[in-house]
Amino acid sequence: MNYSVVKGTSYVLMQAPDMIIHNGTTQTTERLLHPDSEYLKELPNHIRSYEESVNYLPNQVYIGNHKPEELKTVQQPWYDKDVADAKRDGKFGEIMPQDEFIGLIKIVDVFDLVLLSKEFTAQIKPKLEAHPLIKDEFVAKLKDGAELADIEKYINEQHAEPLYNDKKVVGCVKRAHDVDVNLTAHVMFENLVTKASGVLAALHCLAKNDLQPEEVEYVIECSEEACGDMNQRGGGNFAKAVAEMAGLTNATGSDLRGFCAAPAHAIVSAASLVQAGTYKKVMVVAGGCTAKLGMNGKDHVKKGMPILEDVIGGFAVIIAENDGVNPVLRTDLVGRHTVGTGSSPQAVVTSLVTAPLDKAGLKVTDIDKYSVEMQNPDVTKPAGAGDVPAANYKMIAALGVKRGEVERTGIDAFIEKHGMEGWAPTQGHIPSGAPYIGFAREAMLAGEINRAMIVGKGSLFLGRMTNLFDGTSIVMEKNTGKLDEGKGVSQEEVRTLVAEAMRDFASHLLQD
Repeated sequence: MNYSVVKGTSYVLMQAPDMIIHNGTTQTTERLLHPDSEYLKELPNHIRSYEESVNYLPNQVYIGNHKPEELKTVQQPWYDKDVADAKRDGKFGEIMPQDEFIGLIKIVDVFDLVLLSKEFTAQIKPKLEAHPLIKDEFVAKLKDGAELADIEKYINEQHAEPLYNDKKVVGCVKRAHDVDVNLTAHVMFENLVTKASGVLAALHCLAKNDLQPEEVEYVIECSEEACGDMNQRGGGNFAKAVAEMAGLTNATGSDLRGFCAAPAHAIVSAASLVQAGTYKKVMVVAGGCTAKLGMNGKDHVKKGMPILEDVIGGFAVIIAENDGVNPVLRTDLVGRHTVGTGSSPQAVVTSLVTAPLDKAGLKVTDIDKYSVEMQNPDVTKPAGAGDVPAANYKMIAALGVKRGEVERTGIDAFIEKHGMEGWAPTQGHIPSGAPYIGFAREAMLAGEINRAMIVGKGSLFLGRMTNLFDGTSIVMEKNTGKLDEGKGVSQEEVRTLVAEAMRDFASHLLQD
């Protein structure tokens, strides 16, 4: 069977210190309920500098400068241990500073909703001009900027969302409608952040993998935001908006939503579309989420830690026709959390992990690496949520014991060999399976591993429409280099079959 392949990936982070304070849901809610709280007073003292975020090992792993395996060699916590060779630019992407990202938000705004001050515009223009992926026509969209007095007037009189940099107002996002709650300044700001971060991920995905924009025929956007208006508040389409800015002129696309599980659903969908021959190359892309900045901030501040949720995440994956080289996506080995699965941990892991393996007669030990919810334990453990990846690996190992595939005394060894430390920012959908795809591709191309399982999970009950859990998975496998020539019928074979049929038909007519 000619499975689709993972042709390339990208991973980007945008450090956003002021957005933590002014746009993270934990902080905005606290300001609404307890405006004089000690937490809000103490918060600014726990915000990291851009350099500190760049020097943070999990962030360097995310953009590809260090491998996930290296995390095991450094004792936790990691936030107090700088990486000596940390860089802004990585093998998979970059860590963009907040001022440049605000400029990018203005660039991707096509309805003139974003105003930036003249002073700030002059400050960021040279930086964006120097960026290798930001074209001159993009920078031209910044224009000369607006007067700060006009910006403040929009904020004070028309409920515009302020944009802060270095604790100062440098711009605003205007509302897109006077009465539509789905087009308020706050919602437009969140959506523009998602779009801008998705665009950056898409640009890196093209550049890092030597792909031409016109090669991409379809885009699936799988973040956790939704754009629309009062008549269709989740109508979309982030995918086409990102494609437009990334220069994907030959692409169409749509949004896929599934909470944290959306990236895994999108990967399965894209692999199926390519394998079916509907499209030759599909990009799966996701921007990040400002609401989750500083989500666990109260616990971090309480424990004297820096706010580690200070970055917005994004990623992109290119899925293409089988080239005999890149790792394949086994669409015949897909795990599904069905309506009838249930929500017990054992039922979930069975449906997502062992059920697809049983289709191929594989054991849990036949998967070299499991990419589950790769959330950074530096963030989750102080907040009382424990080590999320470790909990997933323990459940897989326990199921392996029950199946007789793992020794009861070998659980720790299984986790050591088949698991990984988490490194992804807690941006909801960002940690869910997707962060390892780039590393898995490299490891398979290098002959280091044969199989990985990408697992996504989602909490559908958050939408108050159902209490159901959700999840899906797919096996990623080293390419054998053998293409199934018998997958379909060639054009020459079709012509031969038609000719034979015509001869047979003519023969029957003569006989009649």
